Amino acid sequence: MAKLVDRLIAAVDDDRRDAGIAFNAVYQPVGGPGGKIMPPTFPMSEAEIRAAQREGRLPRPYLFEQRLVDGERRDTVVIDQVPSQANRVEEALLVARDGGRFDLPLFELVMKEEGVRLTSLDFPHRYADAYLRDSEVDGVRFDRSEIGRELRSATAGDVRPLYRREPYSLLFGAWDSHRKGRWPKFARIYSSTMFGVEYLQGDRRAGRLDPTNLTGAIDDKGKAEGDWRFLPEGTKAKGGKLSEIGHGHIAPNPSHGGVTVGEVRRQGWISLAGLERLRFGDATVEAATLARATLAALALVGDRLTFGRPSLWLRSGCDLTRISETVYFERDGGEREPIEVSTAEVIAAFVALRDRASAAGVVMDSNVVPIAPTPQLADAIRFALTSAVGDGE
Repeated sequence: MAKLVDRLIAAVDDDRRDAGIAFNAVYQPVGGPGGKIMPPTFPMSEAEIRAAQREGRLPRPYLFEQRLVDGERRDTVVIDQVPSQANRVEEALLVARDGGRFDLPLFELVMKEEGVRLTSLDFPHRYADAYLRDSEVDGVRFDRSEIGRELRSATAGDVRPLYRREPYSLLFGAWDSHRKGRWPKFARIYSSTMFGVEYLQGDRRAGRLDPTNLTGAIDDKGKAEGDWRFLPEGTKAKGGKLSEIGHGHIAPNPSHGGVTVGEVRRQGWISLAGLERLRFGDATVEAATLARATLAALALVGDRLTFGRPSLWLRSGCDLTRISETVYFERDGGEREPIEVSTAEVIAAFVALRDRASAAGVVMDSNVVPIAPTPQLADAIRFALTSAVGDGE
């Protein structure tokens, strides 16, 4: 642990020779090479759908691109984008924190009766998120509360308020695009992405089998959650299909069918140049260096908690087995210095660096600050949980 602490400090000091910390890993679909996996789907424009239909092919709502892989131009398919990977790291940090492995500063919104819990590691826009803006601290609107005003005082020249309460905004990036005024943009320091190499597009037919083969219809006033009147097949009455309320067969229809890939690659990066750009106001050089090293350690902790495992589940139909992985400092000239440490050692290094930075004058809190939704936000949350219509695939 002590060796890693010293190495991270050296990596971020003024005389650094390191460019960043890199992660390169190879995965294969569960079951072996050539297995089918489901990439994330994205909305398609009408023009894209019509073009696919003209060419007699099923529209594919995936992202395809060419990359240089091992020095060769290869066809690839996006398996997980940078924002999605950051969300996975945030989830892993929260699970580890909740499990007592280390402390982290959190804002926490809880609605017990509704079963809602949202924290700093859930808010989509991190410190600038609308959930924070539309919440209260001890009955005071967040932006007008003491802790809210302090958090929002962060500038490009002094990130200590974010470091203290919202270090995730510095690691994964944040920008306040909803409030009036010109607010600083904090670029992500940690990034990771995954892509499949040499894909083949799949196909499938999606349907549903009703165990009793219900037929007929429902009256036009029928609702799934309420009363509805059954209309036998052939009845001359205005109504809808049984399938509209979840009954009856649905004939198999064309649907996006995933991809077959030889392998999946992950590329990750902790930018030491990005850490170097962070300023800590009038803190000493020693304190600022220790704070940067602490952030690097926290990013490394999050990555190891998320990806330092023999397998990875991204979504339904996308379960991956790790084949190989290299974690290393990339040095001036492209030289690689492998990092061989356990997750426990990385966590210990983070805690030690955080404590040293605090002693030097740049503090990262470790407590939870409860926040409560404003009445209007609470109403919106309840409606979303109980009355909103779900999105279809």
